[in-house]
Amino acid sequence: MNEMSNLSAKDLYGCMTALVTPMADDGSINYHQWRNLLQWQIQSGIKAVVVAGTTGESALLKKNEFKQLLKIAVETCQDSGTKVIAQTGHIEADKVIESNQWSHEIGAHAVLVVTPYYIRTTQLGLEKHFTKIAENSQLPMLLYNVPSRTQNDMSAATTARLATHENIIGIKEASAEKQRINELVTLIKQDFAIMSGNDDTFLCSMQQGATGIISVASNVRPHAITQICNFVALGDINSANKLNSSLDTLYKMLSYQPNPIPVKYMLQQIGLISSGIRMPLDWFEGKLEGIQHELQEIKKELNFKI
Repeated sequence: MNEMSNLSAKDLYGCMTALVTPMADDGSINYHQWRNLLQWQIQSGIKAVVVAGTTGESALLKKNEFKQLLKIAVETCQDSGTKVIAQTGHIEADKVIESNQWSHEIGAHAVLVVTPYYIRTTQLGLEKHFTKIAENSQLPMLLYNVPSRTQNDMSAATTARLATHENIIGIKEASAEKQRINELVTLIKQDFAIMSGNDDTFLCSMQQGATGIISVASNVRPHAITQICNFVALGDINSANKLNSSLDTLYKMLSYQPNPIPVKYMLQQIGLISSGIRMPLDWFEGKLEGIQHELQEIKKELNFKI
């Protein structure tokens, strides 16, 4: 069994990638391509990879597939500076607890737990759900709030109460509320990582006090997103703004259709993954204006190593 993870809030900073799950045209997982993607993330200085997040089509993965993806990620990231975070959220707390247990046994450093989806609940219901999970997890937890997908928006006040639990070390906050990061920074006084979940606004969030980003864009521009985080850490906001502005077109492309459709298309176009995606998601068949320039920028990053 894996030893108890010592990951803490201070380790959650900079750029982390919600990694896509590469698939063949028939939807089967290509584990060789998965290893290659992981190695590129490590070489680019990514702080952590999220296995089976929303971008990784978590709701469409079988348990044995999830376990194999996680096992390969742990093996590939071993002895590197890149941590492995398993996304284990579910409607039922007991199912999350079970997933957290085998994520611990496989060797993940932490778990990312999304708010319950489909079943709408109260703030107290969310607090009880996460508290029960935290009390029964051998791995440190990050909360994940993405109301556009779950229809459950966890308030800053609820997050602040949960932040007092010793096993809850951070949050991926993907609310569209402009003041949400400010509210979290104001309310939470203890050691607790506030990670943005929105690529297009993460720089603003970091300037408000967020510690980093769990990113979709870093699937294709890992070095660039990492550099923006580094510039912020150094206080060089002008350089951060300049580099971030150069990614505006990419951010728009990534939101052209539901995630992960556009980002998987881009990775396929540069030869890193096959054109596989699982229904009800459908492979991208449209046309993205300016795509060739963006693909050239991605190819440049492929040649970068820290």
